[in-house]
Amino acid sequence: MLRMTQQYDTATVFRDLHVPGNPLVLPNAWDAASARLVETAGAAAVATTSAGLAWALGAGDGDRLTRDQALGVVARIADTVSVPVTADVESGYAADAAGVADTVRAVLAAGAVGVNIEDAPHGGDAPLRPVAEQAERLTAARGAADAAGVPLFVNARIDTYLRGVGEGPRERLALTLERAAAFLAAGADGVFVPGVVDPETVAALVAKVDGPVNVMAGPGAPPVARLAELGVARISVGSGIAQAAHALVRAAARELLVEGTYESLTGGLDFGELNGLFGR
Repeated sequence: MLRMTQQYDTATVFRDLHVPGNPLVLPNAWDAASARLVETAGAAAVATTSAGLAWALGAGDGDRLTRDQALGVVARIADTVSVPVTADVESGYAADAAGVADTVRAVLAAGAVGVNIEDAPHGGDAPLRPVAEQAERLTAARGAADAAGVPLFVNARIDTYLRGVGEGPRERLALTLERAAAFLAAGADGVFVPGVVDPETVAALVAKVDGPVNVMAGPGAPPVARLAELGVARISVGSGIAQAAHALVRAAARELLVEGTYESLTGGLDFGELNGLFGR
């Protein structure tokens, strides 16, 4: 009962961090070490990146991990940090709505208080799930969290822009807004639209979506301050930090093997500092 009360309180804190104009900024992590580094950098919460997590486990992104594999890492992260954790569970690691509910129960058991659920299936012919089907999956997620007594933040990811769905910008925006309204009505708490960073479209989403809007930023995107001015409530970077870290691994390995030198390692974190992150 004590843990459930603590998780309820943590979930409430996390929910309250989504403020339009004063966004929650999430440098995504993929393991316990990256999560601790994000926490010590000052992040108010830790979000996982499904891609970075999958790569660390030797798999590709796109629902190629099992629920247990992915949430085992989430549990380790939640046990390592003291801030709220939100889990990217791709499309739910499940074939149907009942399975999504099972995944949400597992997310809560892992200690997380938020979840991202995307509307793009992996391996199917259609780029996106039908609106009604995805709404059913989100309703199941909401129901599982409510039954557990935890106000889990359900972030409904909409992949219209990433998948290029819709003929031109006007139709794409209309389809995104249609999905956003349906998903919020189904029980989602916020909407995540990766692939959109231009101020005009971001502003349109913020103005017309009746809930917090999450933007995925990176090189070339407006800075956090500008996205805040547009009314964004949450900013994440997806697999961007993991990609940058792996670029360093490749550069350092090539330098060592080809040049026989070690300059790429200059600026690495102190061993004692890293070891001290864990305290046990």
